[in-house]
Amino acid sequence: MTYVEGFVVAVPTANRDAYRKHAADAAPLFREFGATRMVEAWGDDVPDGKVNDLKRAVQAKADETVVFSWFEYPDRATRDAANEKIMSDPRMKKMGATMPFDAKRMIYAGFDSIVDDRSDGTTGYIDGYVLPVPDGNKEAYRALAATASQVFRDHGAVRVVEAWGDDVPDGEVTDYARAAHKKDGETVVFSWVEWPSKDARTAGWEKVMADERMKSDPATSPFDGQRMIYGGFVPIVEA
Repeated sequence: MTYVEGFVVAVPTANRDAYRKHAADAAPLFREFGATRMVEAWGDDVPDGKVNDLKRAVQAKADETVVFSWFEYPDRATRDAANEKIMSDPRMKKMGATMPFDAKRMIYAGFDSIVDDRSDGTTGYIDGYVLPVPDGNKEAYRALAATASQVFRDHGAVRVVEAWGDDVPDGEVTDYARAAHKKDGETVVFSWVEWPSKDARTAGWEKVMADERMKSDPATSPFDGQRMIYGGFVPIVEA
C-alpha cells in the first residue's frame, strides 16, 4: 500500500503564485528521489472548529491560507531514502533558502495507508482530514473507513485514502499531535477524499449524508469526531 508524507502549512495568501511555482519547481526533484505522486492543494473551504481546526493546527494568520499536501511513495524505505537525498541535494538547499512560507509552522509526518481505493476519473477537488484514533481501535477504524470509502466512491469520489501515523515527530512550534489534540494511546490519521470537481463534491456529500450505510451511533464510533479537523482544497500542483 502507499506510504504517505503528509503536510499542512500556512501560506501568506498573497504568495499563492510564488508557492505554486516553488512546489512545481520542486516536484521533478521529488519524483527523481522516488516519490510516485505529489499534490499541493490550496485551502478553499476550511471551517473554524469548536475544539480545533486546520487553521489553528498551523497557527494560520488572518492573511494566510491553509495548504494540505502530500507525497506518495511505494514504501517507507523509499521515503526515508528520498528524505536523505532531499537534505543533501544542493538544488533543494538552494530552493529552501527562498521558501514563500514559514516552515517553522509546517506540520509533517509519515503515514502508512490502511485504505487506498480508486475509481475512474480525474481529481479537481480534495477533502482533507486529520484525526486521532485510539491504538486499540485501528482495525475498527479501518473497517469503518473501508465502508465509508465505498459510499464516497458510489457518490462520485474518485479516490479515498486513510493513512495511519507511522513516523510522526514532535515539533517545536506545531505538530500533528497538537493539531489533533492527541492523547496517550492514540495515533494520528491523515486522510483525504478526491473528487472530480467542487460541484461533484457538493452533490456527493448530500448523497453521502443521506446514505443508510453512513448511519452510525456516535457512542460506538472508533474515534472522537469532535477532534477531527478537515477542509476542502483546490489542487494547485499535481505531479
